[in-house]
Amino acid sequence: MDELRQKLSAILERKKEVSLLINTSNLDYGSKEYVDLAKELSDLSEISDEIEKLFKQDSELESTMELLKTSDDKEIRAMAEAEIEVLKAGVEDSEYKLKILLLPKDLDDEKNAILEIRAGTGGDEAGLFAADLFKMYELYASVKGWTFEVLSLNENDIGSLKESSVSISGKGVFARLKYESGVHRVQRVPETEASGRIHTSAATVAVLPEAEDIDVTIDEKDLQIDTYRSSGAGGQHVNKTDSAVRITHIPTGVVVAMQDERSQHKNKAKALKILRSKIYEMQKLKNESNRAENRKIQVGSGDRSERIRTYNFPQGRVSDHRINLTLYKIDKIMDGSALDEIIDKLMEFDQAEKLKGQI
Repeated sequence: MDELRQKLSAILERKKEVSLLINTSNLDYGSKEYVDLAKELSDLSEISDEIEKLFKQDSELESTMELLKTSDDKEIRAMAEAEIEVLKAGVEDSEYKLKILLLPKDLDDEKNAILEIRAGTGGDEAGLFAADLFKMYELYASVKGWTFEVLSLNENDIGSLKESSVSISGKGVFARLKYESGVHRVQRVPETEASGRIHTSAATVAVLPEAEDIDVTIDEKDLQIDTYRSSGAGGQHVNKTDSAVRITHIPTGVVVAMQDERSQHKNKAKALKILRSKIYEMQKLKNESNRAENRKIQVGSGDRSERIRTYNFPQGRVSDHRINLTLYKIDKIMDGSALDEIIDKLMEFDQAEKLKGQI
Protein backbone atom coordinates (compact mmCIF):
# COMPACT_ATOMS: atom_id res chain seq x y z
CA MET A 1 0.00 0.00 0.00
CA ASP A 2 1.43 3.39 -0.98
CA GLU A 3 1.90 6.30 1.45
CA LEU A 4 -1.29 8.10 0.35
CA ARG A 5 -3.49 5.06 0.89
CA GLN A 6 -1.91 4.36 4.29
CA LYS A 7 -2.82 7.88 5.33
CA LEU A 8 -6.35 7.48 3.95
CA SER A 9 -6.85 4.16 5.79
CA ALA A 10 -5.77 5.84 9.04
CA ILE A 11 -8.39 8.56 8.46
CA LEU A 12 -11.16 5.95 8.08
CA GLU A 13 -10.01 4.24 11.27
CA ARG A 14 -10.00 7.54 13.14
CA LYS A 15 -13.53 8.26 11.93
CA LYS A 16 -14.68 4.93 13.41
CA GLU A 17 -12.95 5.76 16.72
CA VAL A 18 -14.50 9.23 16.96
CA SER A 19 -17.95 7.95 16.05
CA LEU A 20 -17.66 5.27 18.73
CA LEU A 21 -16.51 7.81 21.34
CA ILE A 22 -19.47 10.08 20.62
CA ASN A 23 -22.01 7.25 20.72
CA THR A 24 -20.69 5.34 23.73
CA SER A 25 -19.13 7.96 26.02
CA ASN A 26 -21.26 9.71 28.58
CA LEU A 27 -20.23 13.15 27.40
CA ASP A 28 -22.41 16.13 28.17
CA TYR A 29 -23.98 17.49 25.01
CA GLY A 30 -22.47 20.93 24.52
CA SER A 31 -19.32 20.23 26.57
CA LYS A 32 -16.01 21.21 24.98
CA GLU A 33 -14.95 17.59 24.56
CA TYR A 34 -18.25 16.69 22.87
CA VAL A 35 -18.15 19.76 20.60
CA ASP A 36 -14.53 19.04 19.60
CA LEU A 37 -15.33 15.41 18.79
CA ALA A 38 -18.45 16.39 16.84
CA LYS A 39 -16.44 18.89 14.79
CA GLU A 40 -13.71 16.31 14.13
CA LEU A 41 -16.33 13.79 13.00
CA SER A 42 -17.87 16.36 10.66
CA ASP A 43 -14.44 17.13 9.16
CA LEU A 44 -13.62 13.44 8.78
CA SER A 45 -17.00 12.68 7.17
CA GLU A 46 -16.27 15.26 4.46
CA ILE A 47 -13.24 13.32 3.26
CA SER A 48 -14.30 9.74 4.09
CA ASP A 49 -16.84 9.47 1.25
CA GLU A 50 -14.13 10.30 -1.28
CA ILE A 51 -11.74 7.82 0.36
CA GLU A 52 -14.29 5.00 0.17
CA LYS A 53 -14.95 5.90 -3.47
CA LEU A 54 -11.22 5.63 -4.24
CA PHE A 55 -10.86 2.30 -2.43
CA LYS A 56 -13.85 0.91 -4.36
CA GLN A 57 -12.25 2.05 -7.62
CA ASP A 58 -8.96 0.44 -6.55
CA SER A 59 -10.74 -2.85 -5.94
CA GLU A 60 -12.61 -2.73 -9.25
CA LEU A 61 -9.41 -1.86 -11.10
CA GLU A 62 -7.54 -4.75 -9.51
CA SER A 63 -10.24 -7.30 -10.36
CA THR A 64 -10.61 -5.98 -13.93
CA MET A 65 -6.83 -6.18 -14.48
CA GLU A 66 -6.89 -9.76 -13.13
CA LEU A 67 -9.69 -10.58 -15.59
CA LEU A 68 -7.57 -9.19 -18.42
CA LYS A 69 -4.66 -11.42 -17.41
CA THR A 70 -6.68 -14.62 -17.11
CA SER A 71 -9.23 -14.36 -19.94
CA ASP A 72 -8.56 -15.67 -23.45
CA ASP A 73 -11.85 -14.29 -24.83
CA LYS A 74 -11.07 -11.39 -27.19
CA GLU A 75 -14.38 -9.65 -26.57
CA ILE A 76 -14.03 -9.85 -22.79
CA ARG A 77 -10.41 -8.65 -23.02
CA ALA A 78 -11.47 -5.65 -25.14
CA MET A 79 -14.19 -4.74 -22.65
CA ALA A 80 -11.74 -5.11 -19.75
CA GLU A 81 -9.17 -2.86 -21.45
CA ALA A 82 -11.79 -0.15 -22.01
CA GLU A 83 -13.00 -0.46 -18.39
CA ILE A 84 -9.43 -0.22 -17.08
CA GLU A 85 -8.93 3.14 -18.84
CA VAL A 86 -12.13 4.49 -17.28
CA LEU A 87 -11.18 3.22 -13.82
CA LYS A 88 -7.65 4.61 -14.03
CA ALA A 89 -9.05 8.05 -14.89
CA GLY A 90 -11.45 7.78 -11.94
CA VAL A 91 -8.65 6.79 -9.55
CA GLU A 92 -6.50 9.71 -10.74
CA ASP A 93 -9.40 12.14 -10.25
CA SER A 94 -10.15 10.84 -6.74
CA GLU A 95 -6.48 10.96 -5.76
CA TYR A 96 -6.27 14.59 -6.85
CA LYS A 97 -9.42 15.54 -4.90
CA LEU A 98 -8.10 13.80 -1.80
CA LYS A 99 -4.72 15.53 -2.04
CA ILE A 100 -6.60 18.84 -2.10
CA LEU A 101 -8.68 17.81 0.93
CA LEU A 102 -5.49 16.80 2.77
CA LEU A 103 -3.81 20.18 2.27
CA PRO A 104 -3.06 21.95 5.58
CA LYS A 105 -6.07 24.00 6.62
CA ASP A 106 -5.86 27.75 7.12
CA LEU A 107 -6.77 27.98 10.80
CA ASP A 108 -8.52 31.28 10.12
CA ASP A 109 -10.89 29.86 7.51
CA GLU A 110 -13.64 29.17 10.04
CA LYS A 111 -13.34 32.62 11.60
CA ASN A 112 -15.75 35.48 11.10
CA ALA A 113 -14.42 38.48 9.16
CA ILE A 114 -14.03 42.22 9.41
CA LEU A 115 -14.71 43.73 5.98
CA GLU A 116 -13.48 47.25 5.23
CA ILE A 117 -14.36 49.19 2.08
CA ARG A 118 -12.80 52.52 1.15
CA ALA A 119 -13.40 54.75 -1.85
CA GLY A 120 -10.26 55.18 -3.94
CA THR A 121 -9.46 57.33 -6.94
CA GLY A 122 -12.37 58.79 -8.86
CA GLY A 123 -14.14 61.31 -6.61
CA ASP A 124 -17.89 60.91 -6.13
CA GLU A 125 -18.02 58.02 -8.60
CA ALA A 126 -15.48 56.08 -6.50
CA GLY A 127 -17.66 56.70 -3.45
CA LEU A 128 -20.77 55.51 -5.29
CA PHE A 129 -18.92 52.37 -6.40
CA ALA A 130 -17.76 51.76 -2.82
CA ALA A 131 -21.44 51.94 -1.81
CA ASP A 132 -22.29 49.43 -4.55
CA LEU A 133 -19.65 47.04 -3.24
CA PHE A 134 -20.99 47.47 0.28
CA LYS A 135 -24.47 46.49 -0.99
CA MET A 136 -23.02 43.56 -2.97
CA TYR A 137 -21.39 42.06 0.11
CA GLU A 138 -24.50 42.71 2.21
CA LEU A 139 -26.62 40.82 -0.35
CA TYR A 140 -24.00 38.07 -0.64
CA ALA A 141 -24.02 37.63 3.15
CA SER A 142 -27.80 37.27 2.97
CA VAL A 143 -27.49 34.62 0.23
CA LYS A 144 -25.02 32.66 2.40
CA GLY A 145 -27.13 33.02 5.54
CA TRP A 146 -24.44 35.06 7.30
CA THR A 147 -24.95 37.89 9.79
CA PHE A 148 -23.94 41.34 8.49
CA GLU A 149 -23.31 43.90 11.25
CA VAL A 150 -22.28 47.47 10.41
CA LEU A 151 -19.49 48.72 12.67
CA SER A 152 -18.91 52.10 11.02
CA LEU A 153 -20.29 53.89 7.98
CA ASN A 154 -19.08 57.20 6.57
CA GLU A 155 -21.41 58.28 3.76
CA ASN A 156 -22.82 61.49 2.32
CA ASP A 157 -26.19 62.70 1.07
CA ILE A 158 -25.85 61.34 -2.48
CA GLY A 159 -25.30 57.78 -1.22
CA SER A 160 -21.56 57.95 -1.77
CA LEU A 161 -19.48 55.92 0.68
CA LYS A 162 -16.13 57.20 1.90
CA GLU A 163 -15.33 54.22 4.12
CA SER A 164 -17.05 51.50 6.10
CA SER A 165 -16.32 48.57 8.41
CA VAL A 166 -18.61 45.61 8.95
CA SER A 167 -18.48 42.37 10.90
CA ILE A 168 -19.68 39.30 8.98
CA SER A 169 -20.30 36.11 10.94
CA GLY A 170 -21.34 32.61 9.94
CA LYS A 171 -19.91 29.32 8.72
CA GLY A 172 -16.66 29.61 6.76
CA VAL A 173 -16.90 33.37 6.28
CA PHE A 174 -13.19 34.16 6.12
CA ALA A 175 -12.49 31.08 3.96
CA ARG A 176 -14.49 32.68 1.15
CA LEU A 177 -14.17 36.41 1.71
CA LYS A 178 -10.36 36.44 2.09
CA TYR A 179 -10.10 36.41 -1.71
CA GLU A 180 -11.86 39.78 -1.91
CA SER A 181 -8.97 41.85 -0.49
CA GLY A 182 -7.49 44.25 -3.01
CA VAL A 183 -8.37 47.05 -5.42
CA HIS A 184 -11.72 46.74 -7.21
CA ARG A 185 -12.01 48.88 -10.36
CA VAL A 186 -15.20 50.06 -12.04
CA GLN A 187 -15.74 51.26 -15.60
CA ARG A 188 -19.07 52.96 -16.30
CA VAL A 189 -20.76 56.20 -17.28
CA PRO A 190 -21.49 58.25 -14.12
CA GLU A 191 -25.01 59.63 -13.76
CA THR A 192 -23.51 63.13 -13.68
CA GLU A 193 -21.64 62.63 -16.97
CA ALA A 194 -23.57 64.53 -19.65
CA SER A 195 -21.35 63.49 -22.58
CA GLY A 196 -21.72 59.78 -21.87
CA ARG A 197 -17.99 59.17 -21.39
CA ILE A 198 -16.94 56.05 -19.50
CA HIS A 199 -15.05 56.82 -16.30
CA THR A 200 -12.72 54.53 -14.39
CA SER A 201 -12.59 54.68 -10.62
CA ALA A 202 -11.71 52.32 -7.79
CA ALA A 203 -12.40 51.19 -4.25
CA THR A 204 -10.25 49.19 -1.86
CA VAL A 205 -11.51 46.15 0.02
CA ALA A 206 -9.72 44.65 3.04
CA VAL A 207 -10.85 41.43 4.70
CA LEU A 208 -9.43 40.54 8.11
CA PRO A 209 -10.06 37.39 10.15
CA GLU A 210 -12.01 38.51 13.20
CA ALA A 211 -9.64 37.89 16.10
CA GLU A 212 -10.85 36.66 19.47
CA ASP A 213 -9.35 37.40 22.88
CA ILE A 214 -7.46 34.11 22.74
CA ASP A 215 -5.82 35.08 19.41
CA VAL A 216 -4.37 38.42 20.50
CA THR A 217 -3.46 39.64 23.95
CA ILE A 218 -3.78 43.41 24.25
CA ASP A 219 -2.37 45.05 27.36
CA GLU A 220 -4.35 48.10 28.47
CA LYS A 221 -1.11 49.97 29.21
CA ASP A 222 -0.21 49.67 25.50
CA LEU A 223 -3.33 51.60 24.49
CA GLN A 224 -3.76 55.34 24.12
CA ILE A 225 -7.48 56.09 24.22
CA ASP A 226 -8.70 59.54 23.15
CA THR A 227 -12.30 60.68 23.26
CA TYR A 228 -13.77 63.54 21.28
CA ARG A 229 -17.05 64.85 19.96
CA SER A 230 -18.54 63.10 16.97
CA SER A 231 -18.80 65.02 13.71
CA GLY A 232 -21.29 64.78 10.87
CA ALA A 233 -24.90 63.63 11.04
CA GLY A 234 -26.35 62.66 14.37
CA GLY A 235 -28.33 65.55 15.77
CA GLN A 236 -27.63 67.62 18.86
CA HIS A 237 -26.45 64.68 20.96
CA VAL A 238 -23.20 64.16 19.06
CA ASN A 239 -22.23 67.81 19.51
CA LYS A 240 -22.62 67.74 23.30
CA THR A 241 -20.84 64.56 24.42
CA ASP A 242 -17.40 63.08 23.81
CA SER A 243 -18.80 59.79 22.52
CA ALA A 244 -16.28 59.27 19.69
CA VAL A 245 -13.25 57.10 20.50
CA ARG A 246 -9.80 56.84 18.96
CA ILE A 247 -7.60 53.97 20.13
CA THR A 248 -3.89 53.78 19.33
CA HIS A 249 -1.96 50.58 19.95
CA ILE A 250 1.42 52.08 20.86
CA PRO A 251 3.70 49.06 20.08
CA THR A 252 2.39 48.65 16.51
CA GLY A 253 1.10 52.15 15.75
CA VAL A 254 -2.29 50.77 14.67
CA VAL A 255 -5.05 53.39 15.07
CA VAL A 256 -8.81 52.78 15.01
CA ALA A 257 -11.42 55.52 15.41
CA MET A 258 -15.13 54.95 15.95
CA GLN A 259 -17.94 57.48 16.27
CA ASP A 260 -21.07 55.85 14.87
CA GLU A 261 -22.62 54.95 18.22
CA ARG A 262 -23.94 57.53 20.69
CA SER A 263 -22.44 55.51 23.51
CA GLN A 264 -18.73 55.94 24.18
CA HIS A 265 -18.70 52.42 25.63
CA LYS A 266 -20.15 50.91 22.41
CA ASN A 267 -17.73 52.88 20.23
CA LYS A 268 -14.81 51.63 22.33
CA ALA A 269 -16.00 48.01 22.09
CA LYS A 270 -16.30 48.23 18.29
CA ALA A 271 -12.93 49.96 17.97
CA LEU A 272 -11.25 47.25 20.06
CA LYS A 273 -12.86 44.57 17.90
CA ILE A 274 -11.31 46.06 14.76
CA LEU A 275 -8.01 46.85 16.48
CA ARG A 276 -7.62 43.26 17.67
CA SER A 277 -8.23 41.96 14.13
CA LYS A 278 -5.74 44.41 12.60
CA ILE A 279 -3.01 43.43 15.08
CA TYR A 280 -3.77 39.75 14.51
CA GLU A 281 -3.47 40.27 10.74
CA MET A 282 -0.12 42.05 11.17
CA GLN A 283 1.24 39.18 13.24
CA LYS A 284 -0.07 36.60 10.79
CA LEU A 285 1.42 38.33 7.74
CA LYS A 286 4.75 38.69 9.51
CA ASN A 287 4.82 34.99 10.38
CA GLU A 288 3.90 33.99 6.83
CA SER A 289 6.11 36.46 4.93
CA ASN A 290 8.99 34.06 4.24
CA ARG A 291 6.68 31.31 3.05
CA ALA A 292 4.68 33.78 0.97
CA GLU A 293 7.77 34.94 -0.93
CA ASN A 294 8.13 31.44 -2.32
CA ARG A 295 4.73 31.53 -4.01
CA LYS A 296 4.37 33.17 -7.41
CA ILE A 297 0.74 34.06 -6.94
CA GLN A 298 -1.02 34.56 -3.65
CA VAL A 299 -4.69 34.51 -4.47
CA GLY A 300 -5.70 34.93 -0.85
CA SER A 301 -2.78 37.10 0.20
CA GLY A 302 -4.85 40.09 1.28
CA ASP A 303 -2.61 42.52 -0.61
CA ARG A 304 -4.69 45.69 -0.66
CA SER A 305 -2.58 47.39 -3.33
CA GLU A 306 -3.18 44.69 -5.94
CA ARG A 307 -5.83 45.39 -8.59
CA ILE A 308 -7.82 42.20 -8.47
CA ARG A 309 -11.07 42.80 -10.35
CA THR A 310 -12.73 45.08 -12.90
CA TYR A 311 -16.48 45.69 -13.13
CA ASN A 312 -17.35 46.94 -16.62
CA PHE A 313 -20.99 48.02 -16.59
CA PRO A 314 -21.41 49.01 -20.28
CA GLN A 315 -20.27 45.53 -21.34
CA GLY A 316 -21.99 43.78 -18.43
CA ARG A 317 -18.83 41.92 -17.47
CA VAL A 318 -16.74 41.30 -14.39
CA SER A 319 -13.11 40.21 -14.82
CA ASP A 320 -10.91 38.77 -12.10
CA HIS A 321 -7.33 39.47 -13.15
CA ARG A 322 -5.67 36.90 -10.87
CA ILE A 323 -7.15 33.93 -12.70
CA ASN A 324 -8.11 35.55 -16.04
CA LEU A 325 -11.79 34.84 -15.42
CA THR A 326 -14.49 36.96 -17.11
CA LEU A 327 -18.21 36.54 -16.48
CA TYR A 328 -20.89 38.42 -18.41
CA LYS A 329 -23.38 38.56 -15.55
CA ILE A 330 -22.58 41.76 -13.70
CA ASP A 331 -26.14 42.20 -12.37
CA LYS A 332 -26.13 38.77 -10.70
CA ILE A 333 -22.68 39.37 -9.25
CA MET A 334 -23.68 42.77 -7.85
CA ASP A 335 -26.83 41.31 -6.25
CA GLY A 336 -24.69 38.63 -4.58
CA SER A 337 -26.29 35.66 -6.32
CA ALA A 338 -23.36 34.88 -8.67
CA LEU A 339 -20.38 36.05 -6.59
CA ASP A 340 -19.77 32.42 -5.59
CA GLU A 341 -18.94 31.62 -9.22
CA ILE A 342 -15.86 33.83 -8.95
CA ILE A 343 -14.93 32.81 -5.41
CA ASP A 344 -15.23 29.08 -6.21
CA LYS A 345 -12.76 29.46 -9.11
CA LEU A 346 -10.37 31.46 -6.90
CA MET A 347 -10.49 28.75 -4.25
CA GLU A 348 -9.83 26.01 -6.84
CA PHE A 349 -6.88 27.94 -8.27
CA ASP A 350 -5.43 28.65 -4.84
CA GLN A 351 -5.70 24.99 -3.85
CA ALA A 352 -4.01 23.88 -7.08
CA GLU A 353 -1.15 26.33 -6.46
CA LYS A 354 -0.70 25.05 -2.92
CA LEU A 355 -0.69 21.47 -4.17
CA LYS A 356 2.06 22.34 -6.67
CA GLY A 357 4.09 23.71 -3.78
CA GLN A 358 3.92 20.32 -2.03
CA ILE A 359 4.94 18.24 -5.01
